[in-house]
Amino acid sequence: MPWGYTVPAVAAVLVVVAAELVVLRTGLFRRPAYWVTMAIVVAFQVPVDGWLTKLSAPVVRYAPDGITGWRFPWDIPVEDFLFGYALVTAVLLLWERGKKRA
Repeated sequence: MPWGYTVPAVAAVLVVVAAELVVLRTGLFRRPAYWVTMAIVVAFQVPVDGWLTKLSAPVVRYAPDGITGWRFPWDIPVEDFLFGYALVTAVLLLWERGKKRA
């Protein structure tokens, strides 16, 4: 399947953002602490993911027809950033939702 990793990555971001804006409404996206958290995540993701996916000696390999082929920086597939964003944001949203119920 062409872009078999890209489509789920984009879908994950859309589902998480829609969940916040339509269902959960925690206000997380309006908080500076959220964006600082995301910057910290990316700051750690880049060296680790860069090492894992570097084309010169990859630890993790992606099927070429499963991704767009766009890589930045250090050979990191852009899809990895999308999944990372969706996963971290989903956890934070569920955490916030759990605090409101407790």
